Amino acid sequence: MDKIKRFQYVFIALLVIMLLTVIFLGVSQRPPKLYPEETRDYQGQDLSSISDFRENSIKGPQQVNVSTYRLTITGLVNKTVEYTYDEVLGNFQRYEKVVTLHCVEGWSVKILWEGFLLSDLLKEAEVDPAAVAAIFYAHDGYSTSLPLDYITSKNIMIAYKMNGVTLPPERGFPFQLVAESQYGYKWIKWINKIELTDNPDYLGYWESRGYPNNATLR
Repeated sequence: MDKIKRFQYVFIALLVIMLLTVIFLGVSQRPPKLYPEETRDYQGQDLSSISDFRENSIKGPQQVNVSTYRLTITGLVNKTVEYTYDEVLGNFQRYEKVVTLHCVEGWSVKILWEGFLLSDLLKEAEVDPAAVAAIFYAHDGYSTSLPLDYITSKNIMIAYKMNGVTLPPERGFPFQLVAESQYGYKWIKWINKIELTDNPDYLGYWESRGYPNNATLR
């Protein structure tokens, strides 16, 4: 009987050792986080990871040279304005806001965005009263548009950080539009020009391919 008990004890001990080994190997062999410094909670809200986004840009991630980058505001304005990346970061009030991006493909991500109000960036250009929409252009040739009253009434931002991390190239560095309450194809990345227009029906890249120009979440 003693031999049987000893065998049982040894067998249980071996099982425990095997289980601990499997757990240890599983933890130690997990791939490192792509963005270990990112914030994953904000004021009690659980946030998605930067890694949770799917890559679906029209030409793949863009590499923008920050030393030559310019953000141009043009169109129906009293004067065309150009900002360097550092001028935007140094001259405008920064804001934070948790906003969820919903993609038409069925996935979503909740992210803490940090950036600048578009209405603040447009002030120096002195928008013409005839303007009713803003057309956004990107480094990769992508474009989309949004009504001007939506931009001002919703305090729409362009972001330079997400989850406390400067936008990685694949996420739109230097600036991505935070198009709150709009589907993801309005969240244009790598913005390099904003054109004010009196045309409310401008069709951007996906809109000209059949996507609704009104991308308001239902």
